[in-house]
Amino acid sequence: MLASIKNVLYFTITNVICLIALIVLFFGFGFDFFTSLALTFILGAFLYQKEKIKNPNTTHPSLERVSPEKEAFYQVKGLTKDEMNLFRKTMYTARIDIYEIEKNIKKNTKLLAITSRNHTMPVLKDFFRHIVEQPNRLHDVNTFLYTQLPNLKELTSHYIEIDSHLSKTKETYQILAKSAEAIDALCQQIESSYRDFMANDLNRAEIEIELANYGRESDNNTQVVKEPSETEL
Repeated sequence: MLASIKNVLYFTITNVICLIALIVLFFGFGFDFFTSLALTFILGAFLYQKEKIKNPNTTHPSLERVSPEKEAFYQVKGLTKDEMNLFRKTMYTARIDIYEIEKNIKKNTKLLAITSRNHTMPVLKDFFRHIVEQPNRLHDVNTFLYTQLPNLKELTSHYIEIDSHLSKTKETYQILAKSAEAIDALCQQIESSYRDFMANDLNRAEIEIELANYGRESDNNTQVVKEPSETEL
């Protein structure tokens, strides 16, 4: 029971729709903060259950125990036992988010166009790889891992859900247009975060070359989506 409440609470505070609902309830409808928070939690519980019903068979391999080689690598990087566990759990969540984002993108031509233009998937995968190689820099990517990545997963999932409605109104198309703008802006923010992180390793010219290569690679969008390997963790 306690675990379920924790899951709902985590889902609510990380869900873009719930955060928007909290703002609307508090500022738009004039509810006091605690009432707005309670109503938002109820909404989060409803959306959480809806997500579980919609994807009952969505499972991911559990996080395996760290290998002796990887543990030695973390120690060389200066990580304590607690820091190592935090890093592995964080990157495990990020790995699943990237996998879900890629699945969402492959389902929708509009999302595919937006993310191809911003080199989003190659950037996400390369960003993940470089973070794994530099676990001592976890604090440098808090915004990317805890805000940008989960929000992109939620926005793309929400876009697909709305776009799948058989009957669309003018308001539906307006919501889709605003969602597409938000996704586009978030993809640009992620690319900017990637550039900032890589600035210590590559000069701007080298980054531009890599992004140009990603642009050519993104033209081939027929490859099968595979869940990222966990061997690097």
